Amino acid sequence: MAEKKVETRNIGLNVKTPSESCNDKNCPFHGTLPVRGQIITGVVSATKMQDSILVNREYMHYVPKYERYEKRTSTYPAHCPPCIKTKVGDKVRIAECRPLSKTVSFVTIEKL
Repeated sequence: MAEKKVETRNIGLNVKTPSESCNDKNCPFHGTLPVRGQIITGVVSATKMQDSILVNREYMHYVPKYERYEKRTSTYPAHCPPCIKTKVGDKVRIAECRPLSKTVSFVTIEKL
């Protein structure tokens, strides 16, 4: 039995392509969605939206008055194609794309 070769598009980033295939038009690998701009690494905090996830990113912010750093978090809603299986707690990499809805302007490109 010959295995089917999954046809993936080169998105121009050094990421591992998903082994599964999907027919989502908003998938950067199997659809037509171009990615550009920011690339963010974070942890999946929610998967309750349809085809989308919430990604939390922790970073340190410097406070000049106290000459110390404080920990801050940002939450990014991101589209998650069906070929990239994610669950809460997974570390993922998301990339900026055109707005897909009112709040979603990022797409999941890799599960780390």
